[in-house]
Amino acid sequence: MEKTTTKAVKPQEVEQQPAPFYVRLHKAKQLIGKVHKNATNPHFKKSYADINSILEAVEPILLQHDLLLLQPIDGGSVCTQLVCIYTGFSISSCMALDLNLDAQKQGSQISYFRRYTIQSLLTLQATDDDGHIASTAKPKIDAKRFAEAVKTIADGKFTIEKLKDSFDLTETQEKALLLIPVI
Repeated sequence: MEKTTTKAVKPQEVEQQPAPFYVRLHKAKQLIGKVHKNATNPHFKKSYADINSILEAVEPILLQHDLLLLQPIDGGSVCTQLVCIYTGFSISSCMALDLNLDAQKQGSQISYFRRYTIQSLLTLQATDDDGHIASTAKPKIDAKRFAEAVKTIADGKFTIEKLKDSFDLTETQEKALLLIPVI
């Protein structure tokens, strides 16, 4: 049976309160939105977001907020870590590997666990593997977050499509997107 753990780690040499880390993470999560499914599992005929799609969606935003994403294999577990580059404060989510598999199966397991530990750690929107899809409405975006998203889009670090995929925009917000200068 697989063991899954999530923990926060505070390096002994850094006198740091976790609040600034969580503020950075909160701001990053507001911009991440949905991860686009780009692959299909041929055995179950279900679509999913592969590791590259997930990294493409989250890593630039995390880096923009000075959060480094690491995925080492530690003690027989795949661990996804988010580390503040200034303080060293980090959180992690780990899944224990089945070390009795052959190399090819273990490689597949590592990729699978990398995807799921990122999704778990960042609470990314994902579809259940068993096909029970919950239908939920997109959240609204308040004026402050919308203004931040527009600035990030204007800076070329986010896209209008990702914003529209992630939020239910008002007619006024949709019109405001038309005014963003194209770089």
